[in-house]
This record gives sequence, C-alpha cells and structure tokens, in this order.
Amino acid sequence: MKRRKILKKEAEAYKDTLINLKEDLIVQINDISHDTLMKSQKEISGDVSGYSLHPADAATDSYERDFNLGIVSSDRKVLLEVEEALKRVEDGTYGQCLCCGKDITKTRLKAIPYARFCRTCQIKMEENEERI
Repeated sequence: MKRRKILKKEAEAYKDTLINLKEDLIVQINDISHDTLMKSQKEISGDVSGYSLHPADAATDSYERDFNLGIVSSDRKVLLEVEEALKRVEDGTYGQCLCCGKDITKTRLKAIPYARFCRTCQIKMEENEERI
C-alpha cells in the first residue's frame, strides 16, 4: 500500500487546528484551576454569610471540586497529546500511526487532530487494556 504523505498545506492546516486546540485547553485549564483552587468553598457557593456551610453543602462543594480537578487532569493529558502532535507535524511524521506506521485517515485526524494511532490499532490497544 502506498503511503500518503501529508502535504505541506495540509500539515499547516492541522498545525493551526492543534495550536487553536492547545490555546483553548490552556484557557480552560487556567479558568477551572483558578475557580476550583483559588476560591474558598464559601466563595464558590456564593455564601458570604458568617455561618458555616451545612455538611450536605460542604459535600456537594467537595464533589464539585473533585469533579473540576478531574476535568483539569483530563485536559492536561489532552494538552500533552496536542503538544506531541505538534512535534510530529514539525518532524514530518504527523498522520502516521505510531504503532503500525500506516496512515491515519483524514476523517480520524479531523475528529481527533492529536490522534497517535490509526483506528485499528487504537481498538486493539483498548481491547488489550480491558483484558488487564
């Protein structure tokens, strides 16, 4: 099978998409981190009274804080994937599966511009993880 080399014009378009995604992720991470980590539970809940939080309110606030930190953690993982994809654009390996070396389809790259693996290899990896 002949490999499709991503044209310079295509690579630049993917690079722009990745840069925009990176910027959006950084803004989201910073916003959620600031709102979650820099404010007290009373500030987050909007309660400025001198009364302490009800235990149920404190539990809800704690859950929301943990949930938001989970989002930040996921966003950071995606951010790392985006940065790695940008490196692949620069070194000319963007769009090639890191597992089998075959081309990743344009449809997949459009949906997941930081994809490291073709769909077939991704499915195999996920199936192997489920067995563990």
